[in-house]
Amino acid sequence: MKLLSRRKFIQDAALTGGALLLLPELEASMLLDKQPSGNYFLKEFGIDEKLCQKLLTKALSKGGDFADLYFEYSVLNHLGLEDGKVNRSYGNISLGVGIRTVKGDQIGYGFTQELTPESMLSAAATASTLCNLKATPVVASFNSLKTGNYYPVAIDYNGIPANSKLQVLQNINEKCFSLSPEVVKVNAGFQSSAKRVMVVTSDGVMAEDLIPHGYVYASVVAERNGKREQSFYNMGGHRDFSFYTDEVINKVSTKAVNNALTLFDAIQPPAGEVPVVLGPGVTGILLHEAIGHGMEADFNRKKISTFSSMIGKKVAEPFVTIIDDGTNMNLAGSLNVDDEGTPGKKTILVENGILTGYLHDKISAKHYGVEPTGNGRRQDFQNYPIPRMRNTYMLGGNASPEDVIRQAGNGIYVEEVSNGQVKIGEGDFAFYVPQGRMIENGKLTAPIKDVNIMGNGPKMLTNIIMLANNLEMDYGGAGQCGKNGQGVPVSFGLPTCLVKSLTVGGTRQKGGQS
Repeated sequence: MKLLSRRKFIQDAALTGGALLLLPELEASMLLDKQPSGNYFLKEFGIDEKLCQKLLTKALSKGGDFADLYFEYSVLNHLGLEDGKVNRSYGNISLGVGIRTVKGDQIGYGFTQELTPESMLSAAATASTLCNLKATPVVASFNSLKTGNYYPVAIDYNGIPANSKLQVLQNINEKCFSLSPEVVKVNAGFQSSAKRVMVVTSDGVMAEDLIPHGYVYASVVAERNGKREQSFYNMGGHRDFSFYTDEVINKVSTKAVNNALTLFDAIQPPAGEVPVVLGPGVTGILLHEAIGHGMEADFNRKKISTFSSMIGKKVAEPFVTIIDDGTNMNLAGSLNVDDEGTPGKKTILVENGILTGYLHDKISAKHYGVEPTGNGRRQDFQNYPIPRMRNTYMLGGNASPEDVIRQAGNGIYVEEVSNGQVKIGEGDFAFYVPQGRMIENGKLTAPIKDVNIMGNGPKMLTNIIMLANNLEMDYGGAGQCGKNGQGVPVSFGLPTCLVKSLTVGGTRQKGGQS
């Protein structure tokens, strides 16, 4: 590939980005050079150590604790089918740098989409206005950060070609229609991206990463006796095309169709306080939303979270251990390096029922006098990093899933949750349950739907009275965690889990509506 000047690269990228909306076969390979990630920004844009030092010096020219640079170049493509025909194709290109100056818990921030020295120095000058002090020195050289490799791809990885996506989607479409004559509509989609980032810090760290991400989904509408039901299922993460095998195609198709058909026989459970069993895997979103956010250090530093005074105290039964992990292979929240230049790592939040720590970025870590946990994350170069979860899960216990359900007696079993609302401070939450079952006399019985479960996160944590030995992680890639207007990919996991009591909203009717 012929090297482009910075300005020519930006112009061509802008033109090609428009073409992506019209030509599904246009792919990241036209823009992402086939080179190892360790020299990409140098070779394409001339971003060398001397220039980085100049930008950091400008950012700290009026003082500050530290400064950092976050370079990003990403290409995203989406292809969609409706009943076997392409009906959506679009793409997006993101290129730029964000420059941050930090003093205490205050942030000065500037960014630019044009990687010229003039534009970047202007962004650095904007960040520097945070302070009016004596200049802070910058290190004389940078050390390349050695990281794990939790989403390995070939060094010439450029994304997933559109013709490969199309075949997968056609197979999903055909599979869904073949599974049941009651399927009347199928939407299938494949989204993928390739993102290169480089983080350079004033204390001498230089780290680069190449992050693949994507997912495939099926949305199915089924009809029986004039009544329609719908279901959605996806799989993905930080993966290349080799993940999307016939087995994945079959699972996505079968889950979407079977879930829709099950809803025809679903009822609503009686309303009230009942035992709730959370099934393994995707129900971990409840752990993420109702509990995990309360353990992000900025909420605790600001005394917003219920957990802000609970370090070292009991928050759950001794068999409960909760982990936030950036080192799981290929999951949506995994990180070789976070967006501040801290290597991906595993962080224990609750160990044997005791709250042992929070999720830290550099600002909160300095406040608490601890090391950063690798949770400084941002949506893109236009946003500065804040403490965010990665892959959050609870370790399994010793019981079998059947024992947990039997122990519940009479209640509900939750298979999927969505559309949650959480108050971070108090921990109060409400979630919609699109798929589940009744538990009657310790056994799973009728399917349920259109149910809401409500409770309080910290209280729910104390009310977990039994865990099965079947921890599962969610293998979806479509979900984004939102916070402060920023969305980042995450994953979560849970074993089959018995909560002594949650509030269930519903009226027991065959095929009832909420």
